[in-house]
Amino acid sequence: MSRDVHFCDSTLRDGSHPKRHQFTIDDVRRVAGALDRAGVPWIEVSHGDGLGGSSFNYGFSLVDEYELMAAALEEMSQAQLAVLLLPGIGTKDELKKAWDTGARLVRVATHCTEADISPQHLTLARELGYVTVGFLMMAHMNTPEGLVEQARIMSDAGAQVVYCTDSAGAMTPSQVAARVSALRAALPPDVAIGFHAHHNLSLGVANSLVAIEHGATWIDGSTCGLGAGAGNTPTEIFVAVCDKVGIKTGMDALALMDAAEDVVRPIMDHVPLVNRDALLLGYAGVYSSFLLHADRAAKRFGVSSKDVLLEAGRRQAVGGQEDLLIDIASELADADRV
Repeated sequence: MSRDVHFCDSTLRDGSHPKRHQFTIDDVRRVAGALDRAGVPWIEVSHGDGLGGSSFNYGFSLVDEYELMAAALEEMSQAQLAVLLLPGIGTKDELKKAWDTGARLVRVATHCTEADISPQHLTLARELGYVTVGFLMMAHMNTPEGLVEQARIMSDAGAQVVYCTDSAGAMTPSQVAARVSALRAALPPDVAIGFHAHHNLSLGVANSLVAIEHGATWIDGSTCGLGAGAGNTPTEIFVAVCDKVGIKTGMDALALMDAAEDVVRPIMDHVPLVNRDALLLGYAGVYSSFLLHADRAAKRFGVSSKDVLLEAGRRQAVGGQEDLLIDIASELADADRV
């Protein structure tokens, strides 16, 4: 079936955050199989922080990510495997190992002002044969013009798709429109534009539709919204809405509803909600995967997680600074004792 939108489901990668990276082989097999049968074209599998993310700072995986990838591939007949790599966490060796395991698309992710650390990984990925994606995270922290400059670095290095990534779920529809349309106008026509949303302001589906209206042809989601913070654009809801408005995805909305209800929901430790802390992520512009880290730091030092997240927003903390949350909680506790 022809598609207006290429779709990547991140349940088994972004969903690793709320699962505390404790996916089992059986979890991965069941989810990957259900998504494959529903026609999802790309299924992303790795630690929540990408290749090499299993660590003290980000949380150790229950099962080695390459074992999870191999298990997913055994259940996939039409879908292909995607992975995420953050330079400085994942290495070129891990990029090669993921290719040998069977991954065929890689998203090389950097902060929205640090695309200059991506070229060596994008270049190698093109040489290996990957579909190459540049992933500009926390895109609300750069202007449309600044985002274009960063996107050009990625496209010049070989990115075939460049994503505007709303890692904090902080963007409004007008902000999405401005950034996506700027990318589409500035990049060559053979470089596609993608959009990745988080649901912290309950705008994941709406913002994804706005992105499509302004030139994005790659969209991400997670089944049941399983992802960091309040979760991602829920795959089954997005596809149902696309069916209603005439956007072709090539996916079966009813099969995705079954996958969400019968396969993904039973393995969720909690349902992603726009509760106070998740809403604060979007309100203050804080990286979505900080949610559980902030909660742990707050409990450790006996302070409010709300205050930790607000201070992280004031300091403009970015992905990779999870240890800063411990410092913030400690400082807040010291201030309370004065």
